[in-house]
This record gives sequence, structure tokens and C-alpha cells, in this order.
Amino acid sequence: MLKKQTTDLAGQMAECEANYARVMKLMPEMADENQRQFWVQLPGEQSVRFRLKVLERCAYTTIMEFSQIGSNFTGQLDWAPAPHFTLRVYHDARMAEVSAFHGNHRLRSHYNYPNKAMYQRDEKAQLNQLLGQWLRHCLDFGHVDQPVGCV
Repeated sequence: MLKKQTTDLAGQMAECEANYARVMKLMPEMADENQRQFWVQLPGEQSVRFRLKVLERCAYTTIMEFSQIGSNFTGQLDWAPAPHFTLRVYHDARMAEVSAFHGNHRLRSHYNYPNKAMYQRDEKAQLNQLLGQWLRHCLDFGHVDQPVGCV
């Protein structure tokens, strides 16, 4: 008999709350800013450019895109495409979750396995964790190439 899959709701909420905090650190002026670009150092001497871009603003929710854009990274591999996330940022709940990944919209919280698209049972939770890892890496190793004002 197959064990029924359970969802770690508390864990997923904690990940989304942490992702909200990371997004807000990377783009603290989100209410006034439409996008922010920054360089991120990869192992070795390689660096890539990432962009956080606001797609839509509503009273309590912002829809954003987090993606790698043109870079000098020559080691791009077909099996590891550049990250491209669409996020829903809920300001009232202080949470940010992945709503699409590489154009795959309508992600469900769990999938039967195997399935036609070969999604993992907890695909959405894994994508939120992957987003968190990228955001952490950007915070730890990224820099914004915008001028800083003098006080």
C-alpha cells in the first residue's frame, strides 16, 4: 500500500517567509523601483548578472521576475538552464512564493508520481527552496552596480 503524501505546510510557510525577507533585502525600494540588477560571483572567476523585475503591483501583492540575464559565464550547460522564476510577493503576509519556473505556470503543491511532466511529488516546495538558495547566494556574493549617494 502506498503511503499518502503529506505536505509540510509549516516548513513551506517558513521558506516563503524567508524568501520574502531575502527579496526585500535585495530590493528594499520595491514600492518605488521597477527593477534591480546585480552581479553575482560564481566559483572561480566567473560572474553572472541577475535581475529582480516588478511585473505587476497591487495593493498587497507584487508579481516579480527573478532571472539570470546576459552574462560572461561561458560554461552554460543545456541540462542546467539559467534560473527564471516568477514570484508572488504577498506584502500583508510577508511571504514570497514561486508561481512559475521557466514558463511552467500553475504549479501545484503536490503531484502524483510518475506524471507526464515528470514533476517531483513536492515540486513546488523544491522550487521555493531553490529560489531561497539563489537569493541567499545573491545576498552573500552579489553586488549592485548602481551609484551610492553621498550623505
